[in-house]
Amino acid sequence: MFAPDATRIISDEAFARLRAARQAGPEAVTAALAARTRRSLIQGDGRLFIVAADHPARGALGVRGDGMAMADRYDLLQRLVLALSRPGVDGVLGTPDIIDDLALLGALDGKVVVGSMNRGGLRGSVFEMDDRFTGHDIPAIVRAGLDAAKLLVRVNLQDAGSARTLEATARAVDAAVAAGVPILLEPFMSSWADGKVVNDLSPEAVITSVAIAAGLGSSSACTWMKLPVVNDMERVMASTTLPTLLLGGDPDTHPDETYASWGRALALPGVHGLMVGRTLLYPQDGDVASAVDTAARLVHTQL
Repeated sequence: MFAPDATRIISDEAFARLRAARQAGPEAVTAALAARTRRSLIQGDGRLFIVAADHPARGALGVRGDGMAMADRYDLLQRLVLALSRPGVDGVLGTPDIIDDLALLGALDGKVVVGSMNRGGLRGSVFEMDDRFTGHDIPAIVRAGLDAAKLLVRVNLQDAGSARTLEATARAVDAAVAAGVPILLEPFMSSWADGKVVNDLSPEAVITSVAIAAGLGSSSACTWMKLPVVNDMERVMASTTLPTLLLGGDPDTHPDETYASWGRALALPGVHGLMVGRTLLYPQDGDVASAVDTAARLVHTQL
């Protein structure tokens, strides 16, 4: 939950209107998305700070030690709308339910909106490596007037489910190119360990994942990378010419250490910003605005 002094900027009445609009029928969502003010993906200093909120659809509700931290949708929306209201926040990544809620709340005007595509590899499931496309697809992103797409590309050389993920990803990249939609690929080399999927965050593994993901589809014209901040980021960024955003994960380190590592990585050629969720929406001290503002200053240094 929010710290006691955190600002709640969505009223109970606004939530009541959201529920009523959803009950009335699909027209309200369609109208809200159509009416939002759009912006270009790249503007100003050319850098992007996107708040990520697509974790719940994969059953990943935990933050650090709290396994149900993201379970309260109203609390999550308060945090998201607060984050989106802060200077330097360019947009949001979410699944259709999150994006539709934010559109109905009027929180997406002038923001970059990124649709999350494959959430079917549910956390902790026996089929977690089979990252089915159960969220947005490219035609839906175009119909809704969203600005970009994002998908997860976990590659497990010992699991046949990865082949289906790679094939589906290649098709999604082709669809994005045909529609002229930027598509962010989030690749990992992964393995099973004690019944759980573990991502290899060694520089060599991240570099290998980039090489695999960058070659998916018949064109890389619309492909971006979304990469973790790891050791030897210079080597990682030397492995691709594709524009890259950094992901934040759910670190247990002190926030100052996390921000310092982001700052160093943001200075590298080819890195164009951050796409971070839980670290900022659920900071250790509960101060969402301060966490978001700190990250925004790392991305947009003129703030």
